[in-house]
Amino acid sequence: MKTVCVIGGSRHFGRDLVLNLREAGVGVTLVNRGSTAPPPGVDHLVTDRADLGAVLGSRTFDAVVDQVCYTPADAEAAVKTFAGRTGRYVMTSTIEVYEHVRADAPLLETAVDLHAKAPQGYGEDKRRAEAVFETKAPFDFVAVRSGHVLGGDDFTGRLAHYLDRVREGRPIVVHQENHPSSFIHYREIAELLGWAAFADFTGPVNARSHGELSVFDLCEHIPGEPVFEVGEDASPFAFGHYYGMDNSRATELGFSFSHTENWLPEVIGA
Repeated sequence: MKTVCVIGGSRHFGRDLVLNLREAGVGVTLVNRGSTAPPPGVDHLVTDRADLGAVLGSRTFDAVVDQVCYTPADAEAAVKTFAGRTGRYVMTSTIEVYEHVRADAPLLETAVDLHAKAPQGYGEDKRRAEAVFETKAPFDFVAVRSGHVLGGDDFTGRLAHYLDRVREGRPIVVHQENHPSSFIHYREIAELLGWAAFADFTGPVNARSHGELSVFDLCEHIPGEPVFEVGEDASPFAFGHYYGMDNSRATELGFSFSHTENWLPEVIGA
């Protein structure tokens, strides 16, 4: 039986990842801090990252999928903890690593320099975490750069922001000039992470459904009449510059993406 350690796969698409792996006959060990119970048939280790090595003991895994590696310090600890415990490590990264790249066409994985300096923030920390694995990992490493995830039990409240404002007639704050970006369905990113765990490629891979969306595209599918207002505190998914992703690498490696138009109405109506 193949074995996978999923770190932080307790909610949203992480839970779907765990369920997909379990249903595929994979032995899954879920690591979290105990706030959410695991699904039946899944081993469960309750700990935080600082004590993970001690809790793992002599366990080894065919692959690790890390849902909660947010900083280079997290990556440094993971390299030490899983050296000799796995041959493959998949980190859930983000489209935000491209936040400071300026482009007019979908970005390839090579568009970001992992070792360049950029303003601090979520995307920068993820990029620096990728750099740690790239330079220090003694195992195969994959960074899945996820597009903005829509659907499911989304705890971020970003889509709800739009639904509530359109329903209540409150303004949606946008930029003077707004650009589309890359999105992915929550079930699709869960499927892709499971695929990446047992594939044989390494390095970064962009994960996004076909069909980019702007803030206006999203609002077109929401019942009601949206009211837009230009301001500095722009709504989530209102982007002042373009940084959509090219998904051709994943496609060429064998993953088949859906199109946003096929699932967006369902997500909006959920």
